[in-house]
Amino acid sequence: MTGKVWLVGAGPGDLGLFTIKGLEVLQNAEVVVYDALIGDAVLTLISDRAEKINVGKRAGNHRMTQEQINRTLLEQALAGKRVVRLKGGDPFLFGRGGEELELLVENNIPYEIVPGVSSAFAVPAYNGIPVTHRDFTSSVHIITGHRRSSADADSVGIDYEALVRTGGTLIFLMGLSTLPVIMRGLLNAGISPEIPAAVLERGTTAGQRRVLATVSTLEEETERARIKAPAIIVVGEVCRLAESFSWVEKLPLAGRKVLLTRPKELISGMAGRLRKMGAEVLEMPAIETVPIEPNPLLEDCFTDGFDDCIKKDPVGSCDPRKTPGKIDWMVFTSPSGVRIFMDWFLSDYDIRALAGIRFAVIGEGSAKKLRQYGIRPDFLPTVYDGETLGRELAQKIRPERENSSGIPAAVRVLIPRAAIGSRELVEELKKAGDIDILDIPTYTTEYVTEGIVDARGQIENGEIHYAVFTSASTVRGFSAVMKDADLSGIKAICIGRQTRAAAETLGMETRMAEKATLDALLDAVVQCAAEDRK
Repeated sequence: MTGKVWLVGAGPGDLGLFTIKGLEVLQNAEVVVYDALIGDAVLTLISDRAEKINVGKRAGNHRMTQEQINRTLLEQALAGKRVVRLKGGDPFLFGRGGEELELLVENNIPYEIVPGVSSAFAVPAYNGIPVTHRDFTSSVHIITGHRRSSADADSVGIDYEALVRTGGTLIFLMGLSTLPVIMRGLLNAGISPEIPAAVLERGTTAGQRRVLATVSTLEEETERARIKAPAIIVVGEVCRLAESFSWVEKLPLAGRKVLLTRPKELISGMAGRLRKMGAEVLEMPAIETVPIEPNPLLEDCFTDGFDDCIKKDPVGSCDPRKTPGKIDWMVFTSPSGVRIFMDWFLSDYDIRALAGIRFAVIGEGSAKKLRQYGIRPDFLPTVYDGETLGRELAQKIRPERENSSGIPAAVRVLIPRAAIGSRELVEELKKAGDIDILDIPTYTTEYVTEGIVDARGQIENGEIHYAVFTSASTVRGFSAVMKDADLSGIKAICIGRQTRAAAETLGMETRMAEKATLDALLDAVVQCAAEDRK
């Protein structure tokens, strides 16, 4: 059975500029053949199940020739695979998309094109430069800056005189290495030396920079700023608007790249918040929560009853006692704990079977997850950590028990959570006395190996400004992935005391959010960025 190929434009780097259709196609791919200039955030969207083939081409360093890339697409499609050719920008704008289709057409391979946002328009826009404006120009021209022949260093095959006559905005892609040739060609063709011009480096990413000058001074100013590829060149009166129309650098986290660790299976709401504030976000799954299956102790708790189950508890979290009744309180210490328990429970039971049980959660994240199942938590602590949860829940349980009529029975508390959990929660509950505690491991936490994005290299090169941690387990997972890397230069922004302590043991410079909430964590990132700019 023959497969199919999708040529997908990944845009210029910012995840928000990746199209909805591109995302849908990418996540269903069995093979992804990708370029060097794909944004990190887009690369992290590739399914773990997909085979990943890096064919990235940079100046002087080609992993594959174009002919080899064409052949790879054909071979994978003939093997019956769903193949995505992931290309920076738009696949038909100097992306050799047409060349890659030729071999597919010859062999009757089905294909689709998913256009992408081109850097020719997006990068100027992110720098406050409209490529057209009625007061300045009514046309825009996009030109490749690649030399057509290495034998002629002074020619890139461009009709400069025709370009100058248009009076339009000129955008040169992949032209940084030939910038002197391009500027000289324009000047020789009669363009005014005072026409505004700009070089825009790494547009739409945290590394975005621009040099504003004129045609006669752009080469000198670019060298002074030490601009590096990828960069585009813009020539035209519209460049005058960059300073007044600039907007990206006004965002609180502009120019900051944030590494955000999270459990592999969770979609992070924090990432979206950071991006809205202007940060480039690299999401790094540091841990994976794996349900414990089968889980006899948990199953017995609901089939044999709490009291029989507690006598089987190998953890020995309380003295076994034979008293009638059922679970009084259920305590969740993470959104993953909620999800895994509910997935297990609802596979065999109706949600109404939980009627009468009261629910305590460690924080807003767990509360939000619980509400997704139609359950509102009965208790949240004032500080979102295990010690406070245990102490304050114990204080709440004690007067409830003392005020009950008749002889008070022991309160039964079920805690379904990670196999390695903080003991502070259980210890604080024990202090209340007369509480039966069943602390059941429902999932294990495993470390995730590093993906195709070179986070280690970016850390070593100083490209990551902050690492944001929402749990101590993600800190440990991050450390396991980075192995022997020196992490002392990273600024770790942590959600709580235990998370901060875990980061400090790795030698990281730490800052803790004032409260253990995502809002407070975001505020801490913004405050840190503001201080760094002073």
